[in-house]
Order: sequence, then structure tokens, then C-alpha cells
Amino acid sequence: MRTGSWQQEFGQPGAMGGPQGPRHRQQELPLRILVPTQFVGAIIGKEGLTIKNITKQTQSKVDIHRKENTGANEKSITIHSSKEGCSQACRMILEIMEKEANDTKIVEEVPLKILALNSFVGRLIGKEGRNLKKIEQDTGTKIIISSLQDLTIYNQERTITVRGGVEECCNAEVEIMKKLREAHENDVALLNQTNMPGINMSTLGIFSGLSALPPASGLRGPLSASANYSPLLGPTSVLGSMYGVPSSGALSHQQTTAEQEVVYLFVPTPAVGALIGKKGQHIRELAHYAGASIKIAAPDNPDDPDRMVIITGPPEAQFKAQGRIYGKLKEENFFTAKEEAKLEAHIKVPFTAAGRVIGKGGKTVNELQNLTSAEVIVPRDQTADENDEVFVKIIGHFFASQSAQRKIREIVQQVKQQERKYQQMVPTPSEPSN
Repeated sequence: MRTGSWQQEFGQPGAMGGPQGPRHRQQELPLRILVPTQFVGAIIGKEGLTIKNITKQTQSKVDIHRKENTGANEKSITIHSSKEGCSQACRMILEIMEKEANDTKIVEEVPLKILALNSFVGRLIGKEGRNLKKIEQDTGTKIIISSLQDLTIYNQERTITVRGGVEECCNAEVEIMKKLREAHENDVALLNQTNMPGINMSTLGIFSGLSALPPASGLRGPLSASANYSPLLGPTSVLGSMYGVPSSGALSHQQTTAEQEVVYLFVPTPAVGALIGKKGQHIRELAHYAGASIKIAAPDNPDDPDRMVIITGPPEAQFKAQGRIYGKLKEENFFTAKEEAKLEAHIKVPFTAAGRVIGKGGKTVNELQNLTSAEVIVPRDQTADENDEVFVKIIGHFFASQSAQRKIREIVQQVKQQERKYQQMVPTPSEPSN
């Protein structure tokens, strides 16, 4: 048993995908649960024997964050293992707590409480709550999700409380984690597909709830540097291998020379005040953090439901600024618990590239939508502006929008390269001789 400055870790050699463990286990989404503080001792057991038995039987690594939030009624536990290993460890912990509750008569029931990133919860709930209702019906449980009001910029987790017997709660855990893992895998896949030239992904604050907010502490209290935990990907030591990026915070040469881009992001009109902040403080901090110019355009009509935010900066600045705007709107409850934060963004492309974005018979734009999960619209009736450019509309959640923006800009670059190549091949007319 090794005691860190902020947490205790228990695990089997190779349980996290080391030399003796399964390959790529680090990329699995861990199961995080909340347990009553009074049961932590029983879960660990005398000299750590109980928790050692759990980790041995389930081939898992268990982090008990017992020193976080001193005096709190509940402590978080992070379980790293396979899907089956996480479920088995969860079952064993629930059984221990139920026995302890029956023996001590401290509490009448011990519900299962699962922690989940807010960015995943909308997909767990499903449209009109259908996913959650189905899980409740199939497992015979009652499920309640904590309010968005409980979120802060440093705590992007919601608490999913499952009430029922141990067997019912365990069945619900399997179904809930299935949905959360799907959301996690989709976001990671979109991130991997998103080609962002010059962006050092490890320097971005995307690992604090996928909202591009700069993390300053752990999810529920500060974590030690040795813990090195990312809620999205697990141990952050795997970031480089997953994304092929350096762990250094230094900006690459590509970043410093990246082309300036302009994105027109539309936000709900009532949200403008929150984005600006008192005396403009928030928008100034956001621009400084992202390294972008951020301007809120005057409304064309006072009754317009949306306002246009003009963001100018290189790809990394766009990623950070847009991500934080998405996060701010979610934090300020401009989207309900059942909604994913979806915004409309416009980018300009050369008129000559618009057809390539659409593709023959709409093939390319359909592939873009399938690949990124964003809605991509190239209005056919628009007239090119003075720079011979037209708008492309992108509607989707943060990663979907980012992925679509990058893919479209890739197409534009390909068109420009082909045009330059063609111009070089065309011979320059010789001047007539006198």
C-alpha cells in the first residue's frame, strides 16, 4: 500500500496496462464513485487487506481520494480496470457498504453514486430523457442526476445517484457506464480526427470537463502531481502516446507562425452579459487566455435571439476561445440538463472552394457530417463578398464543431494549393517584340 500526499492507491501489477497488463488499458474511461466517508475504513480494511483483495480479484487499480475535501461527508474512489473489472470492483464495494450499514445501523440505505463529466451527461440522459428512463425501467432503479448549479469551472462532474438493491444498482452501473464510455470514445475519436496544425494538445485546458477551461486543481479538491489524473483519459502520461504530441508546454514554431482565422460564433442573446462580465472583465480574461481577438457584434435587430461573436486568431486560439465560450454557456445554465451545448458557427471559404466542400451530389458534405457529428450547411443562394468568399455554417457540440472547422479548412488549403500549382504550370505570355 502506497500512501500519496492526497490519495491512497491500491492495485495489481500490470492492472493499468503495464508490462504484465492488457495493452492500452490507460485509455479506458475509469469508473468514479462517491462513498460515505464513514465507510472508507471498511472498504480499505485492516492493514489494507479488504481493498487489496478487491484489486486482486478484479485486476484493477483503485484510488481512494480520502484526504480530498477534509471534513466532507463523501469521498471519491476512482477504479481503473476493464469494463468487467470496474463493475466487479463496484459490486464488491457496494456489498461492503451494505454490510457495514446493516451492522452499524448508521444509515438505512447506501445508494450507488457515480461521478460523470458534465459533457457526457446529456448523452446519458438522451433525447427527452429516454436513455435514462429505459435504464430505470430495465434495472428497476430510480436515478437522479445532480443539478448543473453544483458545477464550477474546477469541478465539471455531475453525481448520478442510483437507488435500489445491490443487484439492481450493479445492473444500472453497467448500463450507465456503457453510455458514458460511448460518449468518451466518441469525443476521443473526434479529437484524434481533428487535425489542428501547430496545436500542442497537452497545453490546452480541454481535460477539465472537455470545456477548455484551465484546470487549477483536481476534480474534487487538489490532486498531487504524482496522481497525474485526467478525467478524460486517465493518467496524463498517456497523452503523448494517444495524440502524438509533446508534453512540453512550449509553443511549437508552427503555432507562432500559424495563419490567422476568423470564426463567427452565435450565442444566445441573453448570454452576452455573462460572456462580457462585469465591466468587460470576463471577455478580456478570455481573450488573454486564448490569445485571440474576441468581439461581440452589435445586433442587427434588438429582438434577434442570437448575437454574433467574432473570434480572430490561429487554430489553437480558436480552439481555446470557442471551448471556453461553450463551457461558460453550460455553466451559466443557458442549456438545460437534458441539452447538449450546440452552437452555430460560420466560417468563410473562397467561392471556388465551396463546391469542393459540398462535393459531387453532396457527397463530401455528407461525409463531413457523418465523420464529425456536426451539421454542415453551404447555402447555395449566397453571393460572394468583396473577397470572393462565402459562408459555411456549422452547428454542433464543441468537438463536433471543431472537427468540422478543421476538416473544411483542410479542403480549402487543398484547393488553394491546387490553384497555386496550376498557376505555376501556366506559362506567362511573352511580351510582343517591337
